[in-house]
Amino acid sequence: MTQTFEDPPVSADSVYARLGGEPAIRALVNRFYELMDELPEAYAVRRLHPDSLAGSADSLFKFLSGWFGGPALYIRERGHPRLRMRHAAYAIGPVERDEWLLCMRQALAEQVADDTLRAGVLRAFEEMAQHMVNTDPGQRAAWADRSGAE
Repeated sequence: MTQTFEDPPVSADSVYARLGGEPAIRALVNRFYELMDELPEAYAVRRLHPDSLAGSADSLFKFLSGWFGGPALYIRERGHPRLRMRHAAYAIGPVERDEWLLCMRQALAEQVADDTLRAGVLRAFEEMAQHMVNTDPGQRAAWADRSGAE
């Protein structure tokens, strides 16, 4: 017998619904990665990604879908996100965190008109981004030596 995974109905008061559902989440993610590609201020965080950002955008969209209270697409495909573990191979310091947040903050400003909703989502992203930091300035040289990065 095959077990199927069904998502519960999306709550009208979920962040997912309040943002505008799938089309709005896709637009946010697409704009976020466009900014990462365009802004010179995002150079360090952009270097952590592959040349094509399509796979990263797909993963982030699926993660945000469930994280915001919509369909649990990421979990269905890959299991628990375990974000810190999945990003452990990358040296993420305050610079990368801040550059990631710069892109997300601008994407949110352009895509989310509701000030209260935008502020709440940004706070959640700030907490997540801080959680992802896995280096301190003293460790950066060690990461560079290990990974062959500059």
